[in-house]
Amino acid sequence: MSGGRRASGGRRAAGGRAELPASRRKQKLVVIHEALRSDPVGVEALRAAAVSAGGLLSEEIRRKVWPKLLSVNTYNLPPRPGKATRQSHRDYGQVLLDVARSTRRFPQGMRAEQRHVLQEQLVNLILHVLRAHPELHYYQGYHDIAVTLLLAVGERLATALLEKLSTHHLRDFMDPTMDSTKHILNYLMPLLQRESSRLHDFMLRAEVGTVFALSWLITWYGHVLTNFHRTLRLYDFFLASHPLMPVYFAAAVVLHREEEVLACDCDMPSVHQLLARIPQDLPYESLVAKAQELFQRHPHCQLARQAALQHRKSIAIQSFTAFQQAASRQRPDAVLRRQRLLRAGAEEDAGALLPAAGHNPLVKAAVWGLSATLGAAALAVTQTALDWAPEFLLQLF
Repeated sequence: MSGGRRASGGRRAAGGRAELPASRRKQKLVVIHEALRSDPVGVEALRAAAVSAGGLLSEEIRRKVWPKLLSVNTYNLPPRPGKATRQSHRDYGQVLLDVARSTRRFPQGMRAEQRHVLQEQLVNLILHVLRAHPELHYYQGYHDIAVTLLLAVGERLATALLEKLSTHHLRDFMDPTMDSTKHILNYLMPLLQRESSRLHDFMLRAEVGTVFALSWLITWYGHVLTNFHRTLRLYDFFLASHPLMPVYFAAAVVLHREEEVLACDCDMPSVHQLLARIPQDLPYESLVAKAQELFQRHPHCQLARQAALQHRKSIAIQSFTAFQQAASRQRPDAVLRRQRLLRAGAEEDAGALLPAAGHNPLVKAAVWGLSATLGAAALAVTQTALDWAPEFLLQLF
């Protein structure tokens, strides 16, 4: 194909992304823009856009939509994590080791000094969440989710998103023991049995279990996928879905490879080795659609009864309905921005009533602190306001 023409059925972009046809892309951009501007925010429309073919299309759009999917107020972000007390945290040493080993998760060709800055930010944002929620326990693989968020949206927003995920979607993985994680993994085999008794029975005879899928679930596939854009596509899907959707996606992957599995030796080492190495060239959009279909046809409550799993309570599953309801009541960014500016104006008016800072070093320090806070807030406003809309709409033409 010559010139700059696009095939009517879409084309393959750099990095393995399957782009939508231009007409469908424009339609999706308009839907997303209208959902973000509506009051309350059209969260269901945003979820549908994140789940449907192509996902959220770009990292610029993800920076706007991901916070809405998780009910994160971008005008009230946590302060930039500091280093002062991080070494005293119980998980500091392990976090440092895991982050040091995460070099492959950063873009190829990135200069060492840039990567070191990002790794420092990665340590800080992980420890910020763990320090803010002492009930949460770090696990190896958590940093894979954190680095995906960091690379996609930046340090401050990544901190807020990771904190919300850690108290909801990822909550079962962050218990003191692996019991809750094993509980989540236990949904996989009943799913496979309902779809293919032949495959299910073969895996039982091989005694392979479900541990091959452990790193898939606890990192949302970030640890096993080498293509960052595919990882982002799955994050769109999981952020917009039920906390168990990564399990349904795992089932879709295994079912897609059924003939390959049945052709290998029926023993644990052979089957485990085959399944643990997830192919990079899978039809990911088809698998997303398959996982949705499985979720609709086999509700998790039925799987729990079938596998006698109801004796254990999942915090992520129990809290999901309330989580969805809270997200449906969000205000659009335009309203949040006005509220933030009004609060900033009130703080400035209050500051005008203070004694002259030059006469009192304590007051001067307080004024400097207030200025720094407002500066950070102003930066957040600049980065997250809906002023992007004109640029956004230019993508339609």
